[in-house]
Amino acid sequence: MILPLSDFSPRIGEMIGLLKELVEIESPTNEKAAVARVREWISRQLFSLGAQVKIEPQEAVGDHVIGRWGMDLNPKDRIVLLFHMDTVHPMGSILTNPCREHGGKLFGPGVQDMKSGIVLFFIAAKVLQKRGIWPATPVTALFTSDEETGSETSRSLIENLASQSSLVLCMEPSLPDGALKTWRKGVGDYEVIVKGRAAHAGAAHSEGINAIEELAYQIVQIQGWTNYDLGTTLNDGLILGGTASNVVPAEASAVVDLRVMTPEEAARIEEPFHSLQPFLNGATITVQGGLNRPPMPRDARMVATFQRAQRLASELGLTLEEGGTGGGSDANFVAPLGVPVLDGLGAIGGGQHTEREFILVDRLPERAALLAALISGW
Repeated sequence: MILPLSDFSPRIGEMIGLLKELVEIESPTNEKAAVARVREWISRQLFSLGAQVKIEPQEAVGDHVIGRWGMDLNPKDRIVLLFHMDTVHPMGSILTNPCREHGGKLFGPGVQDMKSGIVLFFIAAKVLQKRGIWPATPVTALFTSDEETGSETSRSLIENLASQSSLVLCMEPSLPDGALKTWRKGVGDYEVIVKGRAAHAGAAHSEGINAIEELAYQIVQIQGWTNYDLGTTLNDGLILGGTASNVVPAEASAVVDLRVMTPEEAARIEEPFHSLQPFLNGATITVQGGLNRPPMPRDARMVATFQRAQRLASELGLTLEEGGTGGGSDANFVAPLGVPVLDGLGAIGGGQHTEREFILVDRLPERAALLAALISGW
């Protein structure tokens, strides 16, 4: 059964109230105690909805939270929802960028990415339970604490839960027009470390091996691997090196951001990274890193999954579109598992990761209705 949009429109005030409450609990990834306060808030919401709540303790980052319903049913036939509690906004941001409504928009640090996604789920779950149509299949909601820094501690948990599911819903923000994300590029980081030999720049210049010079040759080469036709980009975004202008630098390094559309392209780029050869005699090169998030390609499975979601949306009177992005999310980890996944189900808005971050208030009911339809009608 698909609940009509009219079941969600009267709850817009409730959604705004919950969202303001959650946004005002700041939760930058590197502030474990702050993320713990969001964890406690989420746990209370889960308990109120009758979930079994499990905390996954972490040492370096905030603890992860798992809410489960219906685990006495077939655990392989379950829906998994992915959320993250952390934001990129540092502590104190709420003082200079308070949560506020203006011109049909709700502003605040983390309001779109992704605290609104969390609130949409709680409202959808509440309405489904009130109407007595909670799905006859297990539902698992995972709330992680380190998505904004690469999901290092949560990746195995995401992959384990997703591999046991029949559908994964990722509550990252939608594209600006409300479209779901049916492809994402894979994301990688490589560090290129060059070692040369220090020397006095005036008295013994010829005795030195300039690590920065060597790195410059390497950067030009690496940037040349960018291929827009294939969707492959490499960006030398951070360079370190040298001690003083009158010293031939002995060390230099660059951190390179990699974005690729396919696993094959990631493999193609990896080989030359680890085969870099120095241009200057005596210089040495070490490469660290690799692909952090695999690509989420728009393959046949993704197309079929989106089309099914599109049909459910049409029953609500909604037109659902699709698109993609060069940014990564936890849905990237799901794609290689062969499990249907939908991403970008969160709120519609813009300005993510900036002081201009906002959501469109009047679009909240349709996003909650769409999520409820996916949960109850899949």
